[in-house]
Amino acid sequence: MRLTQEQQDIYDGKQGETYAKVMQTLVRYGELFGAEEMTPVTGEYGHLVTSFGLKVIHPVYKLMDQLIEAGVASKQKFTMDPRPLDKNVPSGPIRDLVFKQFMYSMQDKYEDQLEKLGLLSTDGFSCACYFDEQGNKPKKGDVLSWAESSAVVYANSVLGARCNRNSGIIELFGSILGCVPKFGLLTDEGRRAKWKIVLKTSTLPSAQLLGSAIGMKVMEDVPYVYGLSEYLGTELTPKVCAYLKNFGAATASNGAVGLYHIDGLTPEAVELGESLIEPDAKTYMIDDAELARVRNNYPVIWKNPNAKPKMCFIGCPHLSKDELLGWINKICGALKKNGRTKPVIPTVLTSAPGVIKAIRGTEEERMAAEAGLTISYICPLMYCDNPLVHSVPIITNSNKLRTYTSCRFYEDDRILSMITGGKV
Repeated sequence: MRLTQEQQDIYDGKQGETYAKVMQTLVRYGELFGAEEMTPVTGEYGHLVTSFGLKVIHPVYKLMDQLIEAGVASKQKFTMDPRPLDKNVPSGPIRDLVFKQFMYSMQDKYEDQLEKLGLLSTDGFSCACYFDEQGNKPKKGDVLSWAESSAVVYANSVLGARCNRNSGIIELFGSILGCVPKFGLLTDEGRRAKWKIVLKTSTLPSAQLLGSAIGMKVMEDVPYVYGLSEYLGTELTPKVCAYLKNFGAATASNGAVGLYHIDGLTPEAVELGESLIEPDAKTYMIDDAELARVRNNYPVIWKNPNAKPKMCFIGCPHLSKDELLGWINKICGALKKNGRTKPVIPTVLTSAPGVIKAIRGTEEERMAAEAGLTISYICPLMYCDNPLVHSVPIITNSNKLRTYTSCRFYEDDRILSMITGGKV
């Protein structure tokens, strides 16, 4: 890899052994993917995926201590994925004990380490760091050093920034040095589409199902989607951005998509159009029957497939402000229609700390409290992905949460009926 003189000096240890190790790690990472040079990180803030103080990841804490002791500070402030714990989320004595004393016993120490390295704020914990309320929204063309699959695909696709699907710690190293290896989605060639997706559905498809179908088909390749803007329009309104957030998260978790283009809608598709498509691109046609096939083939991994749900999570990735307010109104409206005051299934709505603050004092916050809905900033994946919860029948409208845990997926309308006591 060709390095600038400044980068070579760091590599050779002229700023100390720790900085040298960081640079050498990034160089090795880049060489694995054929990178020939580094490129400057131009985004204002980084984003780190490893937000949880799991007791078993001792090497992470040792590494953080080494960085701090060497006086290493990130050139960028950074945000984090969501915290794993919230006392307000329904739990139990045994689960609480295991979570706090064993699984996530390092959380406080870890957050102290992150603060010393450059954490943006104590509320900077969300997988949707790009929300206006969270303050980490990159501009078109910004080069980022991020991890978190749903944040990376949103930044690349909806915002037009440039970021590879980095792993935990690698993204921190890029923020520390202010440069990342140039390959993949950082290059014009790497952002070209290898798949043409032709949408032939009778109505706007579920973002979760459509994203899942595309992700499982194209895997890590870039898709160019035709037909979706006919339903969504050609403006990136808050409602459209929320749809694309959920769509992208499903492509990134059910497959490994880091970038998608929507014809006539997303920034690069508007600017460059079909010139983004490779000449030998494959075609995948999606109609109502194909979406039904995808949905019907999801495995049910509950111990008892016929168990009654004990809990529901809505918001993975975190809900936007409009989504959060919308779900509260829909749930409370359906409860009233069904002659109920509380959900029949304990329901947790997860959103970013900044969004939760933004709705304080609103009528919707009062309605949610009265109905017994839990509004939380946690990562539902971290809550559900442990042995104590695997046996609990939990439902969700998130394809990402379904993919990584034992939660069972249902579409929005059915989720609403199930939690409010309506007909299913």
